[in-house]
Parts: sequence; structure tokens; C-alpha cells
Amino acid sequence: MATPEQILDHLGRTTDDVLGADDLVARLRSGRPLRVKFGVDCTAPDLHLGHAVNLWMMRYLQDLGHTVLFLLGDTTTRIGDPTGRSSTRPALSPAQIDANAASFLTQVGSVLRTDEGALEVRRNSEWYDRMAITDLLGELSAVTLAQLRARDMFQSRDAKAQEIAMHELIYPVLQGYDSVALRSDVTIVGSDQLFNEAMARQMQSRHGQVPQTVITSTITPGLDGGAKQSKSLGNYVGLAQSPEEKLGRLMTLRDDLVETWARVYTDLPLARAAELGAAARGGGAGARDAKLALAESVVSRYHGAEEAARARDAFLAVFSQRGVPDDIPEVRLSPGGALLDAVLAARPELSRSAARRLISGGAVRIDGAARTDPAASLDAGGGEVLQAGRRRWFRIGILG
Repeated sequence: MATPEQILDHLGRTTDDVLGADDLVARLRSGRPLRVKFGVDCTAPDLHLGHAVNLWMMRYLQDLGHTVLFLLGDTTTRIGDPTGRSSTRPALSPAQIDANAASFLTQVGSVLRTDEGALEVRRNSEWYDRMAITDLLGELSAVTLAQLRARDMFQSRDAKAQEIAMHELIYPVLQGYDSVALRSDVTIVGSDQLFNEAMARQMQSRHGQVPQTVITSTITPGLDGGAKQSKSLGNYVGLAQSPEEKLGRLMTLRDDLVETWARVYTDLPLARAAELGAAARGGGAGARDAKLALAESVVSRYHGAEEAARARDAFLAVFSQRGVPDDIPEVRLSPGGALLDAVLAARPELSRSAARRLISGGAVRIDGAARTDPAASLDAGGGEVLQAGRRRWFRIGILG
């Protein structure tokens, strides 16, 4: 049985900070299974390796006999978390919320155990749908406007004379009350959620509960070394992507980030992560091999060693022998359309300006021939191979 100190040491590999560490140690020593809150708003359901850092920490606690309370914030999604936003979030329909919740459950299942006792799925509509307005006002009365406006994103919006809606101000209170309703012992979040979860500690104390421990996890730069992983920036590795897609994206990682990514996104020994980092910083073939080892380790963690080896071999076949993968998706295009429209159909995650840059930069080819004019006619009859980026191929199909 792992000691509290060993558990904290294990979690420390991907931990940025711990709020309430003494409470966590006391709880672990009690021998009682912990209630680990994992709360998500049911907005965009595309999870990436950055999100999975928290999931793997929770998985470790599950394996020790603790329970993850997977809280779907179906009520708070209708409000919208202002975290990281420069403007008010648009409201989602109930159907969108349900669809996103289902997608979340599928994706987290690639890391978390879903057997009975290890995972408990809850929705915060369970308590908010039956909460009397007087009870809600009672919770709000214990929080001051000055406390809420201390959030950096509100200060930023104030400075820019941007509106802050009242429902956004109370969001941290609602997220805090979730921990009260669940009797949460610990939560693992990104540092951007620290304000809300610290609010939860205050509310739990007011309700006579021992405050939850808040663990904030390590956040890395994206593949390109810029901002943290984001689908809109295209600098991410998605959990729902295939082994080949994961490995291909990882091979674009900047050399100087290999050690950090090996430490945060794999379970390789730390000494091995340092070796890969040193090799990558040396450049050349050593950097390529280091990234390949990192990529194979990441893929193996999610898909198993056999799939990881297959993805590695496919990558080497394509890039060492300059081949095209056998199994590539088809994109259906209208006859006579522009090249820009074809790229956007194949890569819908790209903005029009990003697609134009891809084309003008020589990264778009038809049957191996570079095409650099976004406005040029596609001039395809069907069956050609469209390459839209270094590792993205599509078989062209023509709509009748």
C-alpha cells in the first residue's frame, strides 16, 4: 500500500501546486476512499493531451481504490464559465449539451476506469434544478462583489470597457457549490481554475465540511512552442485522434520541448525523459529518433504497444520512403471548385486565412505536385491524392 508521501511524490511529476496538502495527507492516512471531483462544462468536447494530464493523475488514484466523481456541468454550461474569455460565452441548447456530454464520456474512458466504484457520473442539475431561489441567494450572500471581481479576466475586461454579465459573476459560486453537493475531497484542475476551486474550499468550510484539496497540474506549451494546446491554434494532440494522427502530430514537436513533453505526457522514467531531451536538443537524426521514441510512448499509453509500433512503421514508411499511407480518408468535393475550398473541406478546423497560408507556403499538393494559388480551380476528376499539410492526405471524390 502506497503511503501518503509516496502518493504525493507520484502526483508531483505533473503537479504545479497543491492547496490544502495537509488535509490530503490526513485523508489518505484515514484509509477512507477519497471522492475526487472532476468537473467539466459540456462545451466543446474535444480533449487533448493537456486535458489528459489531470485524467492520468485521477486514474492513479482510481487504481489505489479512490472514486472519481465525473461531474457534467449541464446547468453551469447554460451559464458559461468566463475563465479565459474576453467576452460572454454563447448559450448552448439542451441537445448540444447532451451531445457534448456523451462525447466527453467516450473520450475520458480512454484514460479513466469506468467500472462501478471507480467512476461515478453526476450532473449538477441534480441539485440546481431543485434548489429554491432563497437557498441560492443564501449562497450568494456569503460572497462579496470585490471577491468575484478580483479575477484577472474580469479586471482585464473592465480595463477594456467590455461588459461582464451578472450570470458570469456568479459562476464561481455555482462551481464552488458543486464541491459542497458532492462532498469533494480533492480536485485536480488546470491553474486557470484555481480561483473557482479555492472558492469551493471557502464554501465547504461554511457548510461544515473539510475543504477539498486543490491540485493544479502542469501546463506545457503547444507543439509549436507557443500557447498551450488548443484546437483553434492547431498545436495539439487530440485524445480522439487515431494512433497514426497522434504520432504524426508529435513528430512536429519543437526539439526543445521533447524532455518536457516526455515528463508530462508519458510514464517513461524521468532519467529516460532527460535522455530524450538531450538527444533532441542535439538536432539532426538524434532529434528525430528522440521524438519518435516520445511519440511511440505516448501512442502506446492510449492504444497499446502493438498499435504504437504499427503507427511508427507507417510513419517511417511514408517519410523515409516518401510514400502515401494506404488508408486515407476521402473528401467529397464539388466539380470546378477552388483549391482553397478543397483544403477547407478536407481541413475544416482551419480558418480561411490559415488555409491560404498552407497553400501559399507550398504545403498543398495534388498527386505530389505543389499547388500554390488558393483561387485556382481544383481541376480534379476524382481519385487524386490531396495533401493538405505535412501529414494530412485525402483521396478526392467528386460530388455527382
